[in-house]
Amino acid sequence: MKGKLTLKKVWHFIWEDDSIWSWLVNIVIAFVLIKYLVYPGLGLALNTSHPVVAVVSESMEHSSAFDDWWKKANDKYTIEKTELIDGIPQKIQSTFDEWYVNNGINKEGFADFPLKNGFNKGDIMMLKGKKAADIKIGDVVVFWSQKNDPIIHRVVKKWQENSTYYFQTKGDNYKTNPTSIKNVFLDETRISEDQIVGNAIARIPLLGYIKIWFVELLVNPFLNTA
Repeated sequence: MKGKLTLKKVWHFIWEDDSIWSWLVNIVIAFVLIKYLVYPGLGLALNTSHPVVAVVSESMEHSSAFDDWWKKANDKYTIEKTELIDGIPQKIQSTFDEWYVNNGINKEGFADFPLKNGFNKGDIMMLKGKKAADIKIGDVVVFWSQKNDPIIHRVVKKWQENSTYYFQTKGDNYKTNPTSIKNVFLDETRISEDQIVGNAIARIPLLGYIKIWFVELLVNPFLNTA
């Protein structure tokens, strides 16, 4: 009888009490349920270890220049960047659409890609597991960098070596990602299928800012993706 009364008081405190302590307990309960029940269950259903990711960079954003290029297929937008040539930093110019055309992707092909309009910093992306053999050029994938940081970019090349699939990716934002990144921390010109976390299937605009601003104060069940 005493135990039943205690249980009733606890139930009332959690679900009916209006105090700040009851509110804090509800937050903790919600966090635990999301991290240890909802999140793993969603991952199981979508066949990936990380079904939800928050985007924390601008590498997939479509700027006004991208939109202009999209409307005018033959126009070229000059990009000025600095590269080491014979050990000497030199400014070189290229064009936005030049990179895609040189890599076998034209405007008509891009129009058929999933998430063809890109997405923004602060968006939440839903991921689904996909066999490497089924990943196509144009798909948006999350993969691990050499620093074990998750990156979300678009597949621009795919090939197979000794029964293992490899991919090259690139961010849509030509200002921040004029070419595929290749440095000591990230080489997206050769991504093994083992590095792939999942394939992006849906976007929830700006909801990731909640995670970026607040959830980092707690143990976070979601990933930040660059």
